[in-house]
Amino acid sequence: MGKLSIDSDVIRELASLLDETNLSEIEWEEADKRVRVSRGGTQVVAAAASAPVAPSAAPAPATTTSEDAGNDPGAVKSPMVGTVYLSPEPGAAAFAKEGDRVAQGQTLLIVEAMKTMNPIAAPRAGVVSKVLVDDATPVEFGQPLMIVE
Repeated sequence: MGKLSIDSDVIRELASLLDETNLSEIEWEEADKRVRVSRGGTQVVAAAASAPVAPSAAPAPATTTSEDAGNDPGAVKSPMVGTVYLSPEPGAAAFAKEGDRVAQGQTLLIVEAMKTMNPIAAPRAGVVSKVLVDDATPVEFGQPLMIVE
């Protein structure tokens, strides 16, 4: 195995994104390099990919009810690509539904990315006026998920 060059700027940017999005782990992959940064310790892993990864099909966009939802000041957007879940487990009540009053920091939904469940918290107190996604559907980075007014 040859010498591995680590781009410290990438690691700093990923760590900053962890803090910004309140995630517990984030992974970035490009060509034959993969970097994973996680909380709970000072674990920073950088490794060469052992085999090329086949490109996956692009996920279908989740259903939205308003084209301007992304511009709404109350839009809660996905901080990552993944699968959104509206409840903590199948068959359980949703974390929040339309008309519910929520507190700042309250979990609104979960976005699963790379088998890690990432709770998405309410950025401020308010009322959920619209849920823009269906349970267990793929979401894109920056996609509006809910409107909290």
